[in-house]
Amino acid sequence: MKWVVWIVRVLVGGLFVFSGLVKLNDPMGFAFKLEDYFAADVLNLPFLTPIALPLAIAIVTVEIVLGVMLLLGFRARLTLNLLLAMIVFFTFLTFYSAYFNKVTDCGCFGDAIPLTPWQSFTKDVVLLVLILFLLIYRDAIKPILSDRVSLGIVFVSVIACLILARHVLYHLPFIDFRPYAVGKSIVEGMKTAEELGLESPKYMTIYTLKNTRTGETREVNSDEYLAERWWEREEWEIQSDKTRTVKVRKGYEPPIHDFKIVLDGEDITQDVLSADKVMLVIMYNIHKTDLRNFSKINALADLAERKGAKVYGVTGSSQSDFEPIRHEVQAAYPWATCDMTTLKTMIRSNPGVVILGKGTVKAMFSHRDVPSADEAIAAQLF
Repeated sequence: MKWVVWIVRVLVGGLFVFSGLVKLNDPMGFAFKLEDYFAADVLNLPFLTPIALPLAIAIVTVEIVLGVMLLLGFRARLTLNLLLAMIVFFTFLTFYSAYFNKVTDCGCFGDAIPLTPWQSFTKDVVLLVLILFLLIYRDAIKPILSDRVSLGIVFVSVIACLILARHVLYHLPFIDFRPYAVGKSIVEGMKTAEELGLESPKYMTIYTLKNTRTGETREVNSDEYLAERWWEREEWEIQSDKTRTVKVRKGYEPPIHDFKIVLDGEDITQDVLSADKVMLVIMYNIHKTDLRNFSKINALADLAERKGAKVYGVTGSSQSDFEPIRHEVQAAYPWATCDMTTLKTMIRSNPGVVILGKGTVKAMFSHRDVPSADEAIAAQLF
């Protein structure tokens, strides 16, 4: 039993550390996922949205530190109780997401290992069982180092997490798992299953119907609803708040959705993706953007235009929101619009710069890391 406990301990501790490190690589992405959970139609906790990023960093840090403590065997009872509380909370979230189809990816492993809601729930149930097993046999968990050394390692782990989080927030993720990573083709990422000759997934709508006379409720899928002409049965009403969509067949889904750039009411997406070189200045949210480094961005834009590249500013906010800060941005290039979620997926920095060539991502920079003209020329960006 001693070896079984040791194996389970390493497995659980290692998984928590790995999961935390993947999310720590992109805490902004995890914060966006928390915002999805806080939405009115999910957990209805909108007051937590403004602190989603600090919460994301705190959760990830605790996840990593608890994993380290379990691996060290340090304060086993406290560690396991905290792990149990965390996994119970995560299990509730993933079950809620899976059953009500609210958040389609829990973000457990960031963009590195996307999981379906039910896969996430299954993973959490397995972890819950393993943690309960360790709680039962906690007396077999022995520390591998002295308390003083273990406490030092825990302290260093906390500081390291905060330093790493600050670095990726000020710059960009160390490893980019997103479909817009440098070297990825947006054109290829947008191709549908039909274009690639692959089978596409199949979805089905599940309606909850209520009999207005008897109060009886029943679920009917969209195929049955059409085949049995349920809309003609006046006593049955659709309960729209309980209607959900489920995937009934797996298949290929393009990793890039809603990449559409509109300038003055005209769709310029194909122009952007077919151009030899394009520089996109992205501000996904005007209200949260940092304007301090726009002089560097504009200097790079001037160089790009002199080298024959097209330059566009792109925002997920409305033009009316953009107008009040236009004088602060002082950009000569035109400003277009795109879906905010798409822009947040493209680059975590707000603002940030993405350089494309024939639809392939050639480079991207946080506004703090925008290269000078000499650096851009040396790197042959344009």
